[in-house]
Amino acid sequence: MYKTITALLLLLALQSCGDRPHPSFDSQRAWAHLVKQVEYGPRLPGSAARDSVTYYLTRTLVGAGGEVSAQRFDVKDPYADRVIPLVNVIANFYPGHERRVMLAAHYDSRPWADEEEADSLHSRPVPGANDGASGVAVLLEIGRLLGGYDPGVGVDLVFFDGEDYGKQGDLDYYLLGSKYFAATRPDYRPVCGILLDMVAGKESFIAREGYSRTNAPRLTDELFSRAERMGLEFFHPVDGGPIYDDHVPFLQSGIEMVDLFGYEYPWWHTVDDVPENCSQGRLGQVGALLVDFLYDFPF
Repeated sequence: MYKTITALLLLLALQSCGDRPHPSFDSQRAWAHLVKQVEYGPRLPGSAARDSVTYYLTRTLVGAGGEVSAQRFDVKDPYADRVIPLVNVIANFYPGHERRVMLAAHYDSRPWADEEEADSLHSRPVPGANDGASGVAVLLEIGRLLGGYDPGVGVDLVFFDGEDYGKQGDLDYYLLGSKYFAATRPDYRPVCGILLDMVAGKESFIAREGYSRTNAPRLTDELFSRAERMGLEFFHPVDGGPIYDDHVPFLQSGIEMVDLFGYEYPWWHTVDDVPENCSQGRLGQVGALLVDFLYDFPF
């Protein structure tokens, strides 16, 4: 009798919409992806470490069953006499589904620790454990789940390069990968998109980001209401300021997209943006929300 009840409870736990399986997000696997990226070193655009992570993303996503492509392009470096080769990585799951959702993150890390108090540290690169690697880690684990469980909607995982290349105040050289993707793929019109940025930081929280709140209120309300129902304490139902981030080019093109952004991370753009200042549990909360959203898709 006990075994019968246990099996029934397990079956119910795996159900979402109708008979569609609802998988569980594995925060330990996601954490391993975060640590692995940092071990390669700072993923500066055009660097060997960036190339290694590009390959790591590709290998992992192909292994999960995604149709993976690389969008390569060059940008003239505004701060040096060179051209920077950039690479966006795109993984399509269930390409036969007409309705699609984009989940995105940037995988580059910042070349300058310009939020350090000591001027001598400003020229050092940022390790990027939270600012870059955290969002990527969540999406890689989501990709593994997608390979085994069809959510009934197509999902495109997009990893942008060159998000954090601009110096302070120089907005033209931020968001290089997302600007290029949005400009060169005008026919790509997902139902909605979710951007992950800085989603594992200790002493931080995810708030209702300003541009998302103004331009994608339906999706913002859906995600934060869902997080509240699930008891996800990392999500605070308060209004955050506007963040110039990779969702902006898509909002400008009329795509409903929300930035799940970690506010007030003390080690932002410093040399201490390392795994020790990140939380596996917070990765797990973000991943659990995305899984619940995809496998109970409301739109």
